[in-house]
Amino acid sequence: MSYDAIVLAGGAARRLGGADKPTLHVGGRTLLDRVLAACPDAAGTVVVGARRATARPVTWTREDPPGGGPVAALDAGVRRTTAPLVLVLSADLPFLDRNTVRTLLASAAAGPRDGALLRDADGRDQPLVAAYRAEPLRREIALLATEHGTLHGLPLRALTAELDLATVGASAPLASFDCDTWEDLAAARARIREHGSVLEHWITAAKNELGIDDLPVDVATLLDLARDAAHGVARPAAPLTTFLVGYAAARAEAAGADPAQAVAEASRKAADLALRWAAEAQPPHPEETGSG
Repeated sequence: MSYDAIVLAGGAARRLGGADKPTLHVGGRTLLDRVLAACPDAAGTVVVGARRATARPVTWTREDPPGGGPVAALDAGVRRTTAPLVLVLSADLPFLDRNTVRTLLASAAAGPRDGALLRDADGRDQPLVAAYRAEPLRREIALLATEHGTLHGLPLRALTAELDLATVGASAPLASFDCDTWEDLAAARARIREHGSVLEHWITAAKNELGIDDLPVDVATLLDLARDAAHGVARPAAPLTTFLVGYAAARAEAAGADPAQAVAEASRKAADLALRWAAEAQPPHPEETGSG
C-alpha cells in the first residue's frame, strides 16, 4: 500500500497554556517523533505546523494564514501529497502503534468506502487517527471551500460527515490516547514507566535514538545473557557482554548476515561462554582430578 502521511502539528494547545505540544517529551522522545515512528514507511510525510527538529526528514507546510483549524490544515497537507491513500494523524499520540496504522491503511485500501478511522474503546470515532482515499478527501475539501467561501474555522466533522468511512478498532488500547492537558501528559509519562511495559518502551526509544528502528530485539534472550554473565562471571560483565554481542552482530550484518540471526548467534555464543566460565567455579568432578 503506497500512502502519504499528514501530521497536524499546528494547534494552539490552549489547555497546555500555549506550550509547544509536539515538542513535549514522553519516554525520552517528543510527541511528534513518537507519531512519526508509527508511520516510517510512508512514501512522503507532511507535517502541518511550525518547523521543529525531527528524528527523520519530513516536508513542512502551513495553512495560510496559520491557525485556521483542522480542515484548513488538512487541506494544506493534502496539497503536498501524491499517494492514493493519505494517513492523517494528530501530533500528540504517544502510544500510536504501527499495527493500528497498518489496519487503518488496509481497511481504507480495501474500499469501496472513502477511508477508515479509528474507533476508540469508548466508542468515539477519531478522524485524526484515520486513513483516507486521497481523491474523495480532496473532492470534499474543495466542496466545503466552495460552499463556505473559506476552510478556516470549520470543524473536522464538517468534512468527515460528507465522507463514507469505515471504523476499525485499535490493536493497542491506548492508540488514540492524546495529550491535551498537563494531566494527560503526566499520565502518559507514568504509563511509559509501568513495570510491565518499561523495557519495551525503552528498547523502542533507544533504537529510534540510535537509528536502528528496523533491528528486531529479542529482549528475553539478551536478559538471559546478561543474567548468565552477571552470575557466572561478575556483575559488570552483563552490560559489557551485551555491548560486545551488539558489536559482533553489527560486524556480521556488515558481512551480509541477517540482523536478527546475527544477534541470536552472538548471544548464543556469549551465553555458552558465560555458562562454561561459571562451571569452572564449581568443585571439579572426581574424574577431572583423577581421584576416585
